[in-house]
Amino acid sequence: MDRDPSEEDSVGDLSFEAESPLAPPDELLERLPSYDWLLQEAGRQIFFPPLEAPGRPHEQRCWASFLEHSRVPAVTEEVAREALRSFVSSKCCYGSSAAGDLIIQELRQQTLCRYRLETFSESRISEWTFQPYTNHSVDGPQRGTSPRLWDIDVQVPPMFQEDTRKFQVPHSSLVKVRCSSCSGARRKAKQPRRCQMCSGSGRRRCSTCSGRGSKTCTTCKGEKKLLHFIQLVIMWKNSLFEFVSEHHLNCPRELLAKAKGANLFKDENTVVYPVVDFPLREISLASQRGIAEHSAALASRARVLQQRQTIELIPLTEVHYWYQGKTYIYYIYGTDHRVYVVDYPEQYCCGCSIL
Repeated sequence: MDRDPSEEDSVGDLSFEAESPLAPPDELLERLPSYDWLLQEAGRQIFFPPLEAPGRPHEQRCWASFLEHSRVPAVTEEVAREALRSFVSSKCCYGSSAAGDLIIQELRQQTLCRYRLETFSESRISEWTFQPYTNHSVDGPQRGTSPRLWDIDVQVPPMFQEDTRKFQVPHSSLVKVRCSSCSGARRKAKQPRRCQMCSGSGRRRCSTCSGRGSKTCTTCKGEKKLLHFIQLVIMWKNSLFEFVSEHHLNCPRELLAKAKGANLFKDENTVVYPVVDFPLREISLASQRGIAEHSAALASRARVLQQRQTIELIPLTEVHYWYQGKTYIYYIYGTDHRVYVVDYPEQYCCGCSIL
């Protein structure tokens, strides 16, 4: 691609996707500067991220004030009935009579705490790739030394939104005189060399070769030469750690992990510190464990850009009700009053999920 000499160190997004991992000759590789890399596999190198400055000092928090101003309204019998009626109406094979005529016997309520840690990180790898060479300007080593991969400045996506982008490393381009797939013949003969549809006569045209008996080389696109260069692949990832406090009811934990909660605490910064002295010790321990796990998983492989930890209150209600001589149970969870039914008395088929 053409480059303005004044913008030699700029990078641009790559739209060309190489069809095969063709590596340039060894003599070309020797002309490029080496990088400090962490490990190499399948032709890719993963690079050490730069060391980061320490984050802000740990802050003391008064959890009593947080809890005082963050209370979840209790579920009443009226709310419990309406939640079940809404749930039943969304199921095509659930009868509505039970939801309308049931007698609520007991509401067992409990408020759970859910801790979440998100770590938004960036990792960089390099790989050789190529594109057809069309006699355009070559940004090679003669224009200067390629910058280190972590020194290349790119636009970061919004925090906590995953993305992957590819860039051409400045001054890393090298022209390969002949395409190794077609040996510079522009066209790549089919195997066998003659077209199987027309035996090379051209009398019967086929969609593959249009009667020529050969097809355009898919590697160099008929240009005979390849431009090899180092491709920088940047991956932004959002790692998630999640923990829900213990409870004594039989609602599945996977539902509670997805439930909508009332925000109790939010802490966001380049680096967050573990929650300490929380009234529920298991939440403090979960915070310590989550931060340690993310640190160990990302150390040396990625650069942490931002962290966010939250504590939410998740209301959970176990509803015991009587209908036609039998007792049944269902659960109401989350601030939006989602319903989980254990055994609804009016089910007419088994084709619907009860979650």
